[in-house]
Amino acid sequence: MRVTNSSDCDVWIVDDDSSIRWVLEKALAKAGIASSSFENAEDALLQLKNSQPDVIISDIRMPGMGGLELLERLREECPELPVIVITAHSDLDSAVAAYHGGAFEYLPKPFDIEEVVDKVQRACRHANSDAVADAPLSEMPEIIGEAPAMQEVFRAIGKLARSNITVLITGETGTGKELVAKALHRHSPRAANPFIAINTAAIPRDLLESELFGHERGAFTGATERRTGRFEQADGGTLFLDEIGDMPADLQTRLLRVLADGEFYRVGGRKPVKVDVRVIAATHQDLEQLVKDKLFREDLMHRLNVIRIHIPALRERREDIPLLMNKFLASSAEELHEETKELLPETALQLSHFEWPGNVRQLENTARLLTVMAAGKSVHIQDLPVEMQKFDSAEVRGEWQAALKLWATQWLLQNSDQPLLDTAVPEFERIMIEAALESSGGTKNEAALRLGWGRNTLTRKMQALGIDEE
Repeated sequence: MRVTNSSDCDVWIVDDDSSIRWVLEKALAKAGIASSSFENAEDALLQLKNSQPDVIISDIRMPGMGGLELLERLREECPELPVIVITAHSDLDSAVAAYHGGAFEYLPKPFDIEEVVDKVQRACRHANSDAVADAPLSEMPEIIGEAPAMQEVFRAIGKLARSNITVLITGETGTGKELVAKALHRHSPRAANPFIAINTAAIPRDLLESELFGHERGAFTGATERRTGRFEQADGGTLFLDEIGDMPADLQTRLLRVLADGEFYRVGGRKPVKVDVRVIAATHQDLEQLVKDKLFREDLMHRLNVIRIHIPALRERREDIPLLMNKFLASSAEELHEETKELLPETALQLSHFEWPGNVRQLENTARLLTVMAAGKSVHIQDLPVEMQKFDSAEVRGEWQAALKLWATQWLLQNSDQPLLDTAVPEFERIMIEAALESSGGTKNEAALRLGWGRNTLTRKMQALGIDEE
C-alpha cells in the first residue's frame, strides 16, 4: 500500500496498473485529496479491517479478485461507501454491471483527469449513499460504442436501469433508439415481463387508438370480438412508443390520462382498465418546436420528458464506425451463413469519412451487402457502394488527425498483441518521405529541407525503409 497527501477526504485507488495508480495519485494530490494505493482488491479488503476510506476508485478487470467482486464485498461490509469504477472495457455491459453492483460512478478509459477529480470530490460530499441491491444481468444488448457521447448513453442506461421512471429518447432515424429502450427494459426490475413496441407513425390514424387501448366487441364495424391493446399487453412491463411526435392530438389527450391515472377505457368500453406500465417514448423530431407549433401537447411533453437520453448520430461518433462495422460483418456472416469478411484499415478509414444519413441502420445494411457482394475474404474500398468510395480531399486536409486516430483504433482492434508504434512510425515516415520527394521532384536536398532533416538523415531513413532512391 502507498499513501500520499492528507485532507478531509481519504481515497483508496485499487488498480493493478502502476501507471494508472501514479496518474491518479498525482491528480488527487494536486487537488488536495489524500490517497492510498493498492495493486489488488485483496490488499484493499485486508486494510478495510483497520480503516475505511471516504471513496474507492477501482478498476473492473484485475488479476485475482475483479472490481465487480470487490463491489459486491463492499456492498456487504460498507454499503454507504461510494465506489467509482474505471474500466478499459467501454461497453454497456460494463456500465450496467457497475451500477447494478452499486457503483457511485462509471468512467471508461481513457478518462479525463479533471472529470475523475470532479467525481471524487462529489463522492466525498456524498454523505449517505443509498445501498443498492444486486440484480442479475441478462445477456448483453446489441449496443456498443467507445465515443464519449455513447459513454454518456451507457451511463444514463446504467443509472436508470433500476428505475420505473418515464424516459424520452431522442435522436435521428436509424440511431438505435429502440435498442436503447430495450436495454433500459432488459436491465430493469421489469425485465421478466413484456417489452411491447409500437411505431405510432406506421399505423393509420383511425386504427391507432384501437392498437393502443384495445376495443370491445361491437365497438365499430368489423369488431367481432374483444381485443387487448398494447397497454394491456405490456402490463407489468414496458411500452415503447416510437415516433411519439406523430401521435394525433386526440390520442395525445388519452395518453396523458393514462400516464396520470394508470388506467384507460377500451374503445367502446365502459369499465376502466388498470395497468402497471413503464412508458418509454422516442422521437426524431424537436418536441419543443412541435409544442410551439401547437402540434404537440406541452403537458404531455413534460410527462414524457422526465428523463431524456439523446442518441448521437453516427457522424458524431466516427471513432465507433470500425467497431460497429466489424460487429455487423460478424453478425451478418452468421445470419447469412457466409464467411466473416475482414475490414481492411484503409476501408475502415474510408467508411469513417462517410456522412451516414441513415446512421447505424444504414451501416448494418451496408455490412449485409458487403458480406454477400465483396469478392474476397477482405473488404476493399472498391467493394463499397459507389457513393461511399468518394473521398473529399478538403475533408482529409482538415481532419487528418481524426483520420489517423481512426486508423490507429482499427489497427489496435485487429492487432491487440503487437506494439502500435512499431508499425505506425515507419509507415508514417514512409508516407512523409514519399510526399516530400514527390513535391520536390525527387530532389533529395529540397525534400530533406521540407522534412526538417539533413540530407544524410533522409538517405539513411530511405535505406532503412527500403524506399527506392532513384
